[in-house]
Amino acid sequence: MTVAVHAPLPRRALVEMTGGAVLISTTSLFVKLADVGPTVSAFYRMAFGGGILLIGLLALRRWTPVKLSWIAWLLVPAVAFAVDLMMWHRSILYIGPGLATLLGNFQVFVMALAGWLIYRERLGAAFLAGVVLAMVGLYLLVGPEWSQVGDRYRLGVILGITTGLAYAVYLLTTRHAQRSGKVPLAPAQLLCVSSLLCAALLGLAALGEGDSLAIPTAQAWWSLIGLALVGQVLGWILLLRAMPHLPASMVGLLLLMQPALSFVFDVLLFDRPTRMLDWAGVGLSLVGIFIGSYRPAPVAEPDTGSDPEDA
Repeated sequence: MTVAVHAPLPRRALVEMTGGAVLISTTSLFVKLADVGPTVSAFYRMAFGGGILLIGLLALRRWTPVKLSWIAWLLVPAVAFAVDLMMWHRSILYIGPGLATLLGNFQVFVMALAGWLIYRERLGAAFLAGVVLAMVGLYLLVGPEWSQVGDRYRLGVILGITTGLAYAVYLLTTRHAQRSGKVPLAPAQLLCVSSLLCAALLGLAALGEGDSLAIPTAQAWWSLIGLALVGQVLGWILLLRAMPHLPASMVGLLLLMQPALSFVFDVLLFDRPTRMLDWAGVGLSLVGIFIGSYRPAPVAEPDTGSDPEDA
């Protein structure tokens, strides 16, 4: 009889994954503190973040020439991410960093449905249970007072949910560009090129909305630099380093720190009025998101060869 021994999780990957999740949980706070238009803050997040990555890649001599055909393949993901940020940043300003970040994480259900429709992946009862729990949690957060809140708040909730749809399109199209071999770039350079392309689109969108790209105050400067450096660069570098070394279930669980911490920070830093019913809603939503995003590892085929211990 063979006894399965589970190897301990690598400590360095756990630390990096935890640190990355904590860092990206601050992005919505920087958007709130920047006190500029939502499209403007999205532009500088991508422009500063892409610029920092570009300088780092050039300094380390890891930049490779980019073909126009690769940029064409990355255009759809860039548009999707630009739309995602424009909606999410508005949602942050309308309903607060905590709830907006939580709603954006509903993208796991869109991704699962896309996997079922496109790749014929099985969903199962756990997915349905996750959807139900998340919807109940969402109702506890916004349902009881829906008729009493203003149009701006209701729009913020809708934008927060649809953010997940745009983000899912970004993830799916980026993955397709990578897996098809159409964009053979290393992850860091792919993130850099995508960020700069997205920044160009957001800059045009901001000008089209009549917003000025001028950064008005010192607080806006350090908030926008923090948004790019902490959330867009350092946080995602840690996540990209850690993800390949951890089980999918652990990755999903640690990523839930982002919406959870964003909500806590919103309460502590911006005095978000929160009742026990709200905390129950947050808890149920997070559990539902985790269940909906959980995918068990594929079962390895049994070894049909002779094993001396099994003889």
